[in-house]
Amino acid sequence: MSRGPWAAYSCLAASMLLVGSYVGLSKLLLSVFPVFLLAWLRFGIAAVAMVPWVQRGEGEVPLTAHDRRLLFLESFLGNFLFSICMLYGVLLSSAVAAGVVMAAIPAAVALLSRIFLHERIAPRVMAAIGCAVAGIALLALARDSGTTDAATPAHQSLGHTLLLCAVFCEASYVVIGKRLAGQMSPRRISALINLWGLLLVTPLGLWQALSHDFAATPLHSWGLLLFYSLAASVATVWLWMRGLRAVPASRAGVFTVLLPVAATLVGVTVLHEPFGAAHAGAFVLALAGLLLATWPGADRNRSPLPWSAPG
Repeated sequence: MSRGPWAAYSCLAASMLLVGSYVGLSKLLLSVFPVFLLAWLRFGIAAVAMVPWVQRGEGEVPLTAHDRRLLFLESFLGNFLFSICMLYGVLLSSAVAAGVVMAAIPAAVALLSRIFLHERIAPRVMAAIGCAVAGIALLALARDSGTTDAATPAHQSLGHTLLLCAVFCEASYVVIGKRLAGQMSPRRISALINLWGLLLVTPLGLWQALSHDFAATPLHSWGLLLFYSLAASVATVWLWMRGLRAVPASRAGVFTVLLPVAATLVGVTVLHEPFGAAHAGAFVLALAGLLLATWPGADRNRSPLPWSAPG
């Protein structure tokens, strides 16, 4: 990559660093806002910021009934369920765990693409799936190596399970997005599924808002919420698409390695979460699986994570 377009590489790297950061920092927000209220506020703020992306662009055909059903399904799985599973998963486990488990997204995309799109799984991607499974299994054992978190082992196991569910929700988002990418721009897809996500979570968000003491919420938490909302829905998409203008999608996938790195760094340096030998082993396996799944190979037109960012 030494002679590549460094501005584009910087955009791709910044996109994945933002994703990893907001996944980790969401634990701070969860100490202030309950899960459904946090998701509702995030979707609401993003909806305002993404208004310019909603309009149909030049050359885009009107949505068919089939496209609308795919958009709803993509939002239900990739926005609504992903957000709920990810937030509860982080709440019950740790940002370090989220970084390790989220690294399995490209492997999960390959697996679902095989099942639903009948795409071939190369031997290297099979090895990536094996690394992801081994890393998550080692992470489950790492919970006994000491923790500063009040969560019990049972809660941590549930948290890991919910994070894994979030991985497959995000993988479903990417696979469905492959069906829609030819008809709509990525920015418009992101804006429309965010609106569906807002609609889906509004009843639950309002329910928790009625009992929440907004006056007691510190100012810095509102600032972190604004960062979380704009980073998750706007900045990551814009940066990723900006980078893809000059970098092939197959090569861009390598930058997803920064997602677990950022989430783990936030967990260790900001949240002071434990990081023992078992965590390190799980982290190395996760990174190895991610690189195996995304490093450019013979199939250079394929990208496990073509334009999306988790959440």
